[in-house]
Amino acid sequence: MPASQPRSRARDRNNVLNRAEFLSLNQPLKGNQESRSSGRKQSGQAGAAGAQNSNPKERRQSQQLPEEDCMQLNPSFKGIAFNSLLAIDICMSKRLGVCANRASSWGGARSMINLLGITGHGIPWIAGTLICLVKSSTLAGQEVLMNLLLALLLDIMIVAGLQKLAKRKGPYDVTPGLLDYLTMDTYAFPAGHASRAAMLSKFFLNHLVLAIPLRILLVLWALCVGFSRVMIGRHHITDVLSGFVFGYLQFRLVELIWMSSNTCQMLISIW
Repeated sequence: MPASQPRSRARDRNNVLNRAEFLSLNQPLKGNQESRSSGRKQSGQAGAAGAQNSNPKERRQSQQLPEEDCMQLNPSFKGIAFNSLLAIDICMSKRLGVCANRASSWGGARSMINLLGITGHGIPWIAGTLICLVKSSTLAGQEVLMNLLLALLLDIMIVAGLQKLAKRKGPYDVTPGLLDYLTMDTYAFPAGHASRAAMLSKFFLNHLVLAIPLRILLVLWALCVGFSRVMIGRHHITDVLSGFVFGYLQFRLVELIWMSSNTCQMLISIW
């Protein structure tokens, strides 16, 4: 032990780094550390001040982005259900579009299905109602025909307005016909033929005395007109179903604003 101590002291004296001029290299520089820490604090404070002085819109966007990402990654149950029903509706409508074009499975029956659809157009019904109104000689008949004309005009305006708002296209790229342009039935939702057929069938069932077979045929006609539009690829299934609902609501509206016989006679005299 005593011999090892002089040797270690001799090594310390011979070590160049133990000299006074090199002692600063073995010790950390407190000033540099303090300057670095103060520089980091100042940069942090400057960043915080910059974030506070940044545009409020950018802060709102940065706060909303995680929420939007969460909504995309975790959609709500209502969104999933709606998208699933929409996909089923499109798939089923395409499958039922058997007369969408000549190359379809029922392409040969397209002309007959189009003829069935013409029976639900608004222009033929308005023209036929006006002809019957001119030839009618009874007050009761004129009252019913005037209210029927009002129902047809309301149907065209309501359906055209709803289609302009929705702007939904059909399952197939089918060009609307001339009568479709005249009645402004150029979009898919809701189906104008279906709403008109439902409104007319309900109107005739309430205001005409018909035998039971004729009443059944009237309901079947409305159903066939509505679903014929799916077969030719102009409307989805939900378009037709919503058209039936809107047709019934239009009938209820006409019943609420029903014009009396005196009002109808005044309008006829003006015309």
